Amino acid sequence: MGIRNYLIEGVSGTGKTSVCHELRRRGHRALNGDRDLAYKGDPVTGAPVQAPVDASDVDRVAWVHAHQIWDIRKVRSIVADRSQAMSFLCGGSRNFAQFVDWFDDVFVLEIDRETLERRLDQRPDDEFGGRPEERALILRLHTTREDVPQNAVAIDATAPLEQVVDEILRRCS
Repeated sequence: MGIRNYLIEGVSGTGKTSVCHELRRRGHRALNGDRDLAYKGDPVTGAPVQAPVDASDVDRVAWVHAHQIWDIRKVRSIVADRSQAMSFLCGGSRNFAQFVDWFDDVFVLEIDRETLERRLDQRPDDEFGGRPEERALILRLHTTREDVPQNAVAIDATAPLEQVVDEILRRCS
């Protein structure tokens, strides 16, 4: 994918998809991991799994989130492809610990709770974070930071999108 590869992470609602679109608009190779690489699987083995049918809505949301993983073989292949100067994988994955070290740098988009709540208020019900159970999970994850890479470069994603991407690209040079 790139001679230099970057992972852009953050909790739902911090702007990963928007950053991905803006990087593409500027001519960079950027993949939306949530759409291009994700599936429901065991975070340790990678084996595909099915959601339990008898779980409550709250339990089902937590289960789906905990099993949102990326295909390790695809990530390895993308990182090994040196046809671009820089490439970006944007999104969240519960198995990131298995591939985070393959990236030249990792950026975590960060926003304050008020901004997150405002963004979640704007989501339709059919987008993750639009339903009350999903929103509660996202707000908890925002507080605990339990599912984002540690020791990553923090990016203030409350700034306008163009400035957020400018800052990411500045840090890539």
